[in-house]
Amino acid sequence: MAETLEVKVPDIGDFSDVPVIEVLVKAGDRVERDAALITLESDKAAMEVPSPQAGIVKDVRIKEGDKVSQGAVVCLLQIEAAAATPAGAAAPAEQEPASTETAALETFGEPPPPAERVGAVPYASPAVRKFARELGVDLSRVRGGGPRGRILREDVQSFVKKNLATPTTAAVGSGLPSMPVVDFSQWGEVEIKPLPRIRRLSAANLHRNWLLVPHVTQTDSADITELEALRKAQNASGNGVKLTLLPFLMKACAVAIRAYPEFGASLDAGGENLVLKRYCHIGFAADTDNGLVVPVVRDVDKKSVTQLAVECAELAVRARDGKLKAEEMKGGCFSISSLGGIGGSHFTPIVNAPEVAILGVSRAAMQPVWDGKQFTPRLMLPLSLSYDHRVIDGAYAARFITHLVGLLSDLRRLIL
Repeated sequence: MAETLEVKVPDIGDFSDVPVIEVLVKAGDRVERDAALITLESDKAAMEVPSPQAGIVKDVRIKEGDKVSQGAVVCLLQIEAAAATPAGAAAPAEQEPASTETAALETFGEPPPPAERVGAVPYASPAVRKFARELGVDLSRVRGGGPRGRILREDVQSFVKKNLATPTTAAVGSGLPSMPVVDFSQWGEVEIKPLPRIRRLSAANLHRNWLLVPHVTQTDSADITELEALRKAQNASGNGVKLTLLPFLMKACAVAIRAYPEFGASLDAGGENLVLKRYCHIGFAADTDNGLVVPVVRDVDKKSVTQLAVECAELAVRARDGKLKAEEMKGGCFSISSLGGIGGSHFTPIVNAPEVAILGVSRAAMQPVWDGKQFTPRLMLPLSLSYDHRVIDGAYAARFITHLVGLLSDLRRLIL
């Protein structure tokens, strides 16, 4: 025989007229023993009123926003006779709170300071906390939209939607200790200058690539004496196309990638398969007032040095003017970063993932080179090849850069 039970607000200490902030059931709902029915809130914390028995909710006597005290009827609960607690039976023993934090949230007393936690315990009801746990949300990162900053269910949902729509670069390296916050003005006058948007985006990508890609850098120098002589002669001929070193480098890299295809490949997202590409698109780092961008030249292996020179010049102008399209910076197989116009010798360029290698180029300089009989002045170009060691081992990289040096040193090999 079914029995109807009035579920009342239990002893809540010295508090009265406590607001109801959540009604978690409606008429017709089946609930289990100890399932939360409503959530109450004091000035200090929040607590749930549990169901004393399993059964079906027949009538809810309280609505959100009501103020209640001990003894107020929450709902009518229909329970089966077999499920009812026999008269005189001992009530189930109260369980020890699972943690200091839980105990602080489920009592109206002053919550103790959270152990091993920076900042205050996020202000939310137990039901919202459970909802956040199910979604894997850290409530300390959620801004509360309820009274006195209380975190609502809607706040958690909004947080999840926002993060799903945002690139997850911030999660990279989240296990690392954060940089200390330093007030530099204590030692003298300072100026705060926001980073340009391009540099902020580049910083996130570079940080991710440095953390996730095991970098190795192989260095060498190429004799470009004949190449430079050809370049200057072509520019002096007045054919209208100004040749820089970059298109020669791109063409040589395309030929080298054809011989060593893993340098133009990528790892799949799971890191278990190598994606070998049947095309050769090469990006080059372009220095602009707002930061570094990497335009990509398509089908480098199918174009002449002159065609590459024209296309690189056009992309460089659009990069400086901030008119590059997003598609013009995607799809690269390999990248070139040249500091030759500035100076320096070798450096360690960061791999532009999901690519697996990048060539750094420094300023060429005349150096004495032994030809077997004597030292002769030769124009030597420093090269720095960084690569992803998960894909490329040292021997393969050494063969690639040696092949590349040979191509740049002997233009006949580049043509063939």
